[in-house]
Amino acid sequence: MRKKSVNELKVGDKSIFGKTLTDADLFAFAGICGDFNPLHINEEYAKTTRFGGRIVHGMLTASLIDYTLTDLIGLGGVHISQEIKFLAPVRLGDTVTVESVLSEVDYQTRRLRIESTLRTQDGTICLTGTAVGKAPKHQNE
Repeated sequence: MRKKSVNELKVGDKSIFGKTLTDADLFAFAGICGDFNPLHINEEYAKTTRFGGRIVHGMLTASLIDYTLTDLIGLGGVHISQEIKFLAPVRLGDTVTVESVLSEVDYQTRRLRIESTLRTQDGTICLTGTAVGKAPKHQNE
């Protein structure tokens, strides 16, 4: 990742990131955010739910978008807003791949719109999102 000028960006630019989600990831996230819902941390409880077992926090899954936003916007850019839709559960051991595509660039304001799709290893779309960001200002702009 590097600093980018907004003039380098174009609609259709893409970034992809993948990660296999582990028990360690889930417990680290729970410790950071304080969400110890038994659906995430207690297998016996989670087996009694409609999911039939533990699932990864939705916000942990959504946080995987961050890498692609920084990659597209460039270092020094900012993430202004994020809309997300949870479509399918993610389970421990799933590999989630994020594909984010730059869908709008306003070169005057340096505002960007980025569409993200997250899929599990079997191709199931588990989450979609739309982010707004702002590219960093460079000395020559």
